[in-house]
Amino acid sequence: MLLVDFLKKGIAALEPLYPTAEARNIVLMLCEEIIGTKNYTHIVEPGFQIDKKGEKPLAEALVRLQAGEPIQYVIGSTEFCGRRFRVNADVLIPRPETELLVREAIKLAGRVKRMRAAYGKSAEPVRVLDLCTGSGNIAWSVALGVPGTRVVGVDISEGALQVARSQNFSAELKQTGALAPTFVAADVLDPEQEFNYGPFDLILSNPPYIMESEKAFMRRNVLDYEPSGALFVSDEDPLIFYRAIARWSHRFLSPEGKGLTEINEVLGKETEAVFRDSGFSETSLVTDFYDKNRFVFYMK
Repeated sequence: MLLVDFLKKGIAALEPLYPTAEARNIVLMLCEEIIGTKNYTHIVEPGFQIDKKGEKPLAEALVRLQAGEPIQYVIGSTEFCGRRFRVNADVLIPRPETELLVREAIKLAGRVKRMRAAYGKSAEPVRVLDLCTGSGNIAWSVALGVPGTRVVGVDISEGALQVARSQNFSAELKQTGALAPTFVAADVLDPEQEFNYGPFDLILSNPPYIMESEKAFMRRNVLDYEPSGALFVSDEDPLIFYRAIARWSHRFLSPEGKGLTEINEVLGKETEAVFRDSGFSETSLVTDFYDKNRFVFYMK
């Protein structure tokens, strides 16, 4: 089969689910992953032929995509902060918006590291806690972004923790001297449990925050495939995770420690109020590229 013919077939099959441009990008990603083509191969080599051994896996993957399964689960990975992360149905697919939180976290952690550099070999490492770690995309990105940082990632899902631990950045760890995060099973909604880690200079979190009533506005590929426990909270108590995170932060943030947590844009002021009313000396809402409320910053 010609590559151009498969692209036409694949795009047509996905157009009932996605806008044409998005369907095209998905099919191009699939071809790149399975048969190693580039997104311009069909243009510069219009006669490119897909060999027989590539036809079957492409056809099988296309069936999964037609059923609504996200391309990231079909190929088993996604891009985040310039790195390739493993993902499966046990974890939420990392979103580009979360990269903003990571960039800010790396700035803060890097600043702490530079301040302590004067102490030489006796300098305490920067310590970071990532609550609701999921695939470990935040934990790994900060650990690799500020080598020497000790990061602990927490999640209640053993499946998610297995994915987080399976991320393979061994070459970068060896090259930079960065430390792999430690991933721990714990229930974030139980902030009083025994937890033998900390204190932390920085506490990060991207907890479930989408209200059940917002499901009506979401795509099928999210609702049917991504783990609901990592996405949704009840309309009756949509800030439940933030109250718990505030308590974790009171317990485990160092005196000069800071926190960043991703939020539901429609509950920005209410979420900030959770931390302000919990006694943090400084809180602020931070917006994203589209001027939408994206995360709350807080400090003791």
